Amino acid sequence: MARVKRGVVAHARHKKVLKNAKGFRGRSSTCFRPAIERLEKSWFYAYRDRKNKKREFRALWIQRINAAVRELGMKYSEFINKLSKANITIDRKMLAKLAVENPDSFKTLVEKISK
Repeated sequence: MARVKRGVVAHARHKKVLKNAKGFRGRSSTCFRPAIERLEKSWFYAYRDRKNKKREFRALWIQRINAAVRELGMKYSEFINKLSKANITIDRKMLAKLAVENPDSFKTLVEKISK
């Protein structure tokens, strides 16, 4: 049976890991084993924070809408309730964008649903 030398495959794998670990601090960017450990941790954080990002942005949109609506003399919960009763389906992202970038049309929307 012929001898199999695996140096090429192992070297390629190490090279790929170290390329991905570029920018890490200390041995994590230069040594294979710590680099793999840091990469696995970073992938875990990336996966987790992709979920958290959605949560954080929704909270930000709600805060912006609440601030804009309170200036017009209404609470956020009342505003959302009146929107749903008026069958106006605009998501919170668009409402927040409207409140920040175009306050006049947002004010018109609030006046329309408060009648």
